[in-house]
Amino acid sequence: MKKYDFDRVIDRHGTHAAKIDRLDAMFGRHDLTPLWIADLDFAVCPEITAALHARLDHPVLGYSDASESYWNSIIDWNRHRHGLELHRDEMAFIPGVVKGFALAVNYFTKPGDGVLIQPPVYTPFYTVVQGNGRRVVENPLIFEDGKYRMDLEGLAELLRTEKPRMMILCNPHNPIGIQWDRETLARLARLCREAGCTVVSDEIHGDLMLHGRSHIPFLAAGEDAEAVGVMLGAPSKTFNIPGLVSSWMAVKNPELRKPFFKWLEVNEFSSPVMISVIGAEAAYRNGEAWLDEMLEYVEDNIRFTREYIRENIPGLSMVEPEASFLVWLDFRALNMCQKEIMEMLLDRAHLALNDGTMFGPQGAGFARLNVGTPRCVLRKALESLRVAVLETCGEPVS
Repeated sequence: MKKYDFDRVIDRHGTHAAKIDRLDAMFGRHDLTPLWIADLDFAVCPEITAALHARLDHPVLGYSDASESYWNSIIDWNRHRHGLELHRDEMAFIPGVVKGFALAVNYFTKPGDGVLIQPPVYTPFYTVVQGNGRRVVENPLIFEDGKYRMDLEGLAELLRTEKPRMMILCNPHNPIGIQWDRETLARLARLCREAGCTVVSDEIHGDLMLHGRSHIPFLAAGEDAEAVGVMLGAPSKTFNIPGLVSSWMAVKNPELRKPFFKWLEVNEFSSPVMISVIGAEAAYRNGEAWLDEMLEYVEDNIRFTREYIRENIPGLSMVEPEASFLVWLDFRALNMCQKEIMEMLLDRAHLALNDGTMFGPQGAGFARLNVGTPRCVLRKALESLRVAVLETCGEPVS
């Protein structure tokens, strides 16, 4: 018998929910079902909210620090969940994963340096690099037979010719949802080590593996990965607590770690926040049962989406995700330009999905759908999409 209710529809209006409050700014209208920004519409694990309530019941909210128990909860989680051994001195608190790789960009590179990314990829990979005056070096993923893979030959050539100082890796990859295999990660690490390129690995979706797959942390891919790797993790996507802004980084190589962590410390970038620490520890110590049930529900939502599209929306397809609650929809067979796709989604279907080109020009013809929502909401959204596609393509709607 299930303990948690993921079918419950929760009204998030009036809670400063970005996925609702930003609709007008992002899409030009507010009468949309928000299935874009990557958070869940599910109630947070009650063990987490209980821990937060217990702390807030205390009348003093003074300066605080992260206890050894907090750090051990992260260490224990990574050992138990991913087979990754971390030590306290290898870890630091960071106020969010995007801020983490922004800090790494500013520390490990200088203006004008190249930073390598693999589009289509999470939008801040572009904005952080460009906004800090660095140069984006693109190593696009290869899409064949409905699946994506890395272009490692192209990566080797870019490392030789463009000489990027850093690579930002997405593992698992957003928006594709692919978990890179150990051999791919090991080859990437070897190439980057030979080229003197630091690898910052965004692993915020690493706990969200689907159908019994295992997450392979970059730091677990061998000695080369340990030599060049900066791993970024968080409980935020895992337990639906991004509002607590609790993230962490791990660096194995002391030559990278010690001066970097010192820089973070003296600038107070790595100073823990009380609520973040309490929420994260409660999640890692008491949230696994909630996570396992949530992932089963998301797997069923992905299965429902796949079958609904196959049976009801001709010309539309999806890339099967291996991790997370994000689905990469492929509209290319409908022979519509990206502007037409987005107009159809917004004006006919009244759905807020991420425009595929947000993730780079390689996202043309695609859109990202968040299925981390109650089934009834997803069903209604897909029905609206069916009607919109058939009307736009001139087919009768029954």
